[in-house]
Amino acid sequence: MKKNVLVTGGTGFVGKELTKALINVGYTVSILSRTKIKNTVSVFYYTWDIEKQTIEKDAVLNADYIIHLAGANIAEKPWTNKRKEQIINSRERSTQLIYSVLKKSNKKIDAFISASAVGIYGAVNGQEICTENTAFGDDFLGLTCKKWEAAADQFEKLGIRTVKVRTGLVLGENDGFLNKLTPIFKWRLGSALGSGKQYMPWIHVEDLCEIYLEAIKNLNMEGPYNAAINDNTDNAGFSKTLANVYGYKIWLPNVPGFLIKMVLGEMSKIVLTGRRVSSDKLEELGFHFKHSDLKETLRYCLSK
Repeated sequence: MKKNVLVTGGTGFVGKELTKALINVGYTVSILSRTKIKNTVSVFYYTWDIEKQTIEKDAVLNADYIIHLAGANIAEKPWTNKRKEQIINSRERSTQLIYSVLKKSNKKIDAFISASAVGIYGAVNGQEICTENTAFGDDFLGLTCKKWEAAADQFEKLGIRTVKVRTGLVLGENDGFLNKLTPIFKWRLGSALGSGKQYMPWIHVEDLCEIYLEAIKNLNMEGPYNAAINDNTDNAGFSKTLANVYGYKIWLPNVPGFLIKMVLGEMSKIVLTGRRVSSDKLEELGFHFKHSDLKETLRYCLSK
């Protein structure tokens, strides 16, 4: 009998790609969504409401594995106090809802695998290379990820193998982080942001999906893992490479940081700061990144 993987956030960019990857290797997939969607041969849809703390419990009770991707888009709206609360609650309370179903039913799943982000190390610039043992940041990004992971850690108390995937900027075809940049760079209007020295740990969505598949099958995977290419790409380098893929050299000056702060407010930290991260822990397990060269990865994305 095929194993079933419950994916929260399964209708998003990463979720859709992950669903295809899971089906391709023989799993059935269940997806929790805010609205009811018609089932297919390989995908079963269930509903939940995080604010009301309601859920179709069969989604959890029928799962062998749970991959938890759900969370409000951190870059979608300005960081008002209300929006910050929504961002944290969407991660913390959604995790709590799943946990409560498992705890009350004494259901034992094979693994709980939660998304997280390299933002856990804080929105700062610097030369330090962050490993999974680096201290958490004390700003909003660090606090959000800390609470996100703390909620996931509860599953360990139920004797469930728990993995946390600290993701960098996700690149993919016609979606993800790259989708916001391509219209500007396509028209030869791209440039670096702020100082351009902020690091941009990135990963292609196919590699990210492979990490989740590895987390399912590799019983030695537990705890946090940085999921980003360790090539020390900074914003200036990324911008230069993307322009090169489009066939030109950047001719515009860097966008001043103060202008970005005026437009985005506190949320400007997403684009004006960035940490270096190490993927050594993941690679020591034998994981191999398929997309590790930035220029070739961008070409691959834009050729689709």
